[in-house]
Amino acid sequence: MPTQQASLTGASTSDLRASNVILFDTSKREMFTPTNGFKTLVRKLRSSWRIAMIKEEITIEKLNTARVVVFGGPREMFTSAEFEALREYMNQGGGVLILLGEGGEKVYGTNLNFILEECGININDDEVIRTEHYKYHHPKEAYISNGILNREINRRAGKKVSGEHAGEGEIAADLQFVYPYGATLTVQKPGVAILSTGSACFPLNRPICAFYSAKKSGKDGRMAVFGSTHIFQDSYVDKDENAKLFDVILEWLTDKDFKLNTIDSDDPEVHDYRQLPDTGLLASRPRVCLQEGDEIPKDFTQLFFTDMNALRIDHVTKVLKAKEDLGVKHEPLTLIQPTFVSPLPPTQLAVYPAIFRSLPPPGLELFDLDDAFSSETVRMAQLTNDCTDDELDYFITSCGEVLGVTAQLQKGQRDAKHILEFIMFQITEFRKPNKDGVEDEDELGEADKPLTAEEAVPLATI
Repeated sequence: MPTQQASLTGASTSDLRASNVILFDTSKREMFTPTNGFKTLVRKLRSSWRIAMIKEEITIEKLNTARVVVFGGPREMFTSAEFEALREYMNQGGGVLILLGEGGEKVYGTNLNFILEECGININDDEVIRTEHYKYHHPKEAYISNGILNREINRRAGKKVSGEHAGEGEIAADLQFVYPYGATLTVQKPGVAILSTGSACFPLNRPICAFYSAKKSGKDGRMAVFGSTHIFQDSYVDKDENAKLFDVILEWLTDKDFKLNTIDSDDPEVHDYRQLPDTGLLASRPRVCLQEGDEIPKDFTQLFFTDMNALRIDHVTKVLKAKEDLGVKHEPLTLIQPTFVSPLPPTQLAVYPAIFRSLPPPGLELFDLDDAFSSETVRMAQLTNDCTDDELDYFITSCGEVLGVTAQLQKGQRDAKHILEFIMFQITEFRKPNKDGVEDEDELGEADKPLTAEEAVPLATI
């Protein structure tokens, strides 16, 4: 995606306030840039802002060309001259957005905390995880639903604020966002904690976003610090309400009339940072398993207990007297050769016979049982139910096979027409008078009289 290179010429403070340029720094090998990781974010910003990049050393001349400067996870050290340029830029009313990720400076290899500590903000070398699975599979993709510490953020985002915009029956709701692969912050005055990890993430209720306003020169320069670089990355900027959160942060950086709630700024609901012991490391040390001993005396020989190892012969005479009473010979003891009766059971190799696949069942010829056992009437009834009016030719041919008519026809005359013709002739022959003349023609009934030549229309004319 093409971006504009920042101009090397300076700009006045009035031009800075009127500027509509957002400057992305790429001189410190940032993890995400407008061409890699922030493509979706830049596409959203292009409707109202011009995008530029810093590819060389940071100077006040380059910073003054933009309204907001974004650092998307720097991975190199800043020089003292660059820090001084950032201070001067904020004193002139500029806005700075700093994003860093899990592990803080230790993982990214930068020294951003040097200037952040002057603002009362410090990015910790830790990680934020969610203690309960919800919506996202990875524990470091922390979904936070109650992490807003300043109610003005909710108001600017269009949320219902408790006690103000919420009417009867309406419940105040916080801005909900996902905080992926992030760290916590340590915030103190003059910094202000804005977002926290909430009650479902660990560490519990710790700051993850902080604001700072530089009001020394009266220009009200502003800085926003996030402990996550991925929060506005292409994969997460459209998740939940992350895009709306970025709009509120950008509005605070550019709109000097955006004032935070004073009560929430002075006393945010955050918990103290508590260090937990490394149980795995402590368990590997035997020292933690021993009880604390008494004080060591000056005379260290008192620590030796020699009574248990003393050699006495007071009971020898009693032992000899007991042997005489029991009739036991007084002689040196001899070694008794031990005899073991099968101390261990016989062993054998744990070999199991191989399990071979059984042979498949024999292949049987498939045939229709209905064709073999059903009567002609049943089979014809089945054909009648299965066939439609459009399948008349197939119906007649199948009925001919069931009645055995097809087998009596020649191979070239086994169609439906010849089958009907054969059946018609059979019916005609059946209705003729007896050839032997047993019955007289007058004795035949009206229904038994043979058909005349005109009535017996050949089937070929049908």
